[in-house]
Amino acid sequence: MYAILDIESTGGKYNEEGITEIAIYKFDGHEIVDQFISLINPERKIQSFVVGLTGINNEMLHYAPKFYEVAKRIVEITEGCIIVAHNAKFDYRMLRLEFDRLGFDFERKTLCTVKLSKKLLPGFDSYSLGKLVRKLGIPITDRHRASGDALATVKLFKLLLEKDIDKEIISSNLKLNKISSVDQKLIKLIDQLPNAVGVYYFSDPEGNIIYVGKSKDIKKRANQHFTSDAPKSREIQKQVSSIDFEKTGNELLALLKENQSIKKLKPKYNAALKKDLFTHGLYVFQDHNGYLNLCVSKLNPNQKYITSFTNYQQGKAFMERALETYELCQKLTGLHKTKGACFNYTIKQCHGACIEEESAESYNERVQELINFYDYKNKNMIIQDRGRHPGEKSVVLIENGELAGVGYTELNFQIENISILKNIINPMDNDRDAQHIIQSYLRKTRKSLKIINY
Repeated sequence: MYAILDIESTGGKYNEEGITEIAIYKFDGHEIVDQFISLINPERKIQSFVVGLTGINNEMLHYAPKFYEVAKRIVEITEGCIIVAHNAKFDYRMLRLEFDRLGFDFERKTLCTVKLSKKLLPGFDSYSLGKLVRKLGIPITDRHRASGDALATVKLFKLLLEKDIDKEIISSNLKLNKISSVDQKLIKLIDQLPNAVGVYYFSDPEGNIIYVGKSKDIKKRANQHFTSDAPKSREIQKQVSSIDFEKTGNELLALLKENQSIKKLKPKYNAALKKDLFTHGLYVFQDHNGYLNLCVSKLNPNQKYITSFTNYQQGKAFMERALETYELCQKLTGLHKTKGACFNYTIKQCHGACIEEESAESYNERVQELINFYDYKNKNMIIQDRGRHPGEKSVVLIENGELAGVGYTELNFQIENISILKNIINPMDNDRDAQHIIQSYLRKTRKSLKIINY
C-alpha cells in the first residue's frame, strides 16, 4: 500500500518552514482507496515568492486547521504505507519536522518518483513534475497546489509500476507484508485478488518472485494453484508469502506481459518457454498460372511465413475460417486435393479460381487482403483494445514490423502523437514468442480490435 502525497510549504530557512497544504492519496497499486486534502495554518509567515508560485497566502490560511489538528488523520492514512512523492526527501522531511514539533516520532518507508523516473524513464531533459508529466501526456491541473501535484504523481507512479519490469518496487513493498501462518496465508492471499484478466506474481518471504502466470480470472486461477495436489503446486503453497497482480484489461497484454516477465525474471517455478511453442506457419506461393496459393506446413527457419500456429490442426481451422471470410478457393488453400474444380465451386461458394474461371488478378486481391491483415512485416501500427477500466484503452505499438511496447491511455492525443505514445509505453523485446502471441490474438479477436496504421 502506498501513500502518495504532495506538500506545499511556507518557504524560509531550512528546518524552520511550515506546511501550508497537504494532499495524500492512499493507493493500493491499482486504484485510490482513500484520500485526505487540507489547507494548514502554519502559524508563520509565507514567503512572498511562495505566494506567487502557489497562490496560497496568509489570509487564506487564517481559519485553516493547525497541523496538530490533522496529525492523527495523517498518521492513520499513512499507517502501513510506503510514502511516495516527487522529491520524497523534501516532503518526508517536512512531515517529520512538523511531527517533531509535536514530540511524535513519525517514521515511514519512502519512494521518490524523481529517482524512479530517472531509472525507469532515462534520457529526459528534465525530471521536474511539470515537464515530466507533460512529456508523458499526463494531464495536470492546479500546478503547485498539493491536490493537483499529488494526483499527477499518482498517475506517474502508476506508469512507473508498469515500467518496472524487474518488479523492484513490488519486491520492496512485499518485504513489508510477510504472512506467517501458512493456512491463514493462502485464504488471505486469495481474498485480495480480483476476478479480472491480468498477470499475477507469487513471491517468497524474501520478496523473490517465484512464479508468474496469466489468467482471464486471476482469483480463480490462483485458487487452482492453492487447491492443487500437483508437486509443483504444493511447493508453491509452502513458499508463497505474497501475491501481486497487474490488471491488463485484455488477454493480449496479459500474454505479452507474462512472456516478458518469465524471460526477464526467470522465476524458479516457471518452466522455460518451449522453443517449439508454435510448430506450423502459413505460407504463400504463386503457381504457374499466376494464382497466389496458401498452405499450412511445418515452420521452415529459412522461409518467411505470414502467421504461425501452435499445431497443424490450429492452422487448418484458421484456413477453413479464412476460406469463408475472404471467399477463397479450397484447392488453392490446400483444403481440397483435386486436379479439377474444388467442392465449393460445385455448390457455388467458390468463384472458380480452381479452374481459371476467375482471373488471377481478381482472386489475388482477396488473398493479399488476408496477407496484409495478418502479416505486419515492415508495418507501423497500433493495436488498440480494452483497458483496465471504462474510458481507458490499451495500446500495442508495432514499428517497422516489430513489437516496440505496450501501454495504456485515456486521451486520444496520446495515441495520435507518436512521440508522447513512445514515452508512455513499456518497451518489450520483439521475440518470436511475442510475434506469435500477437498474430494468434489478431486471428481470434479481429472484429473487436481497432488497428491504427501510421
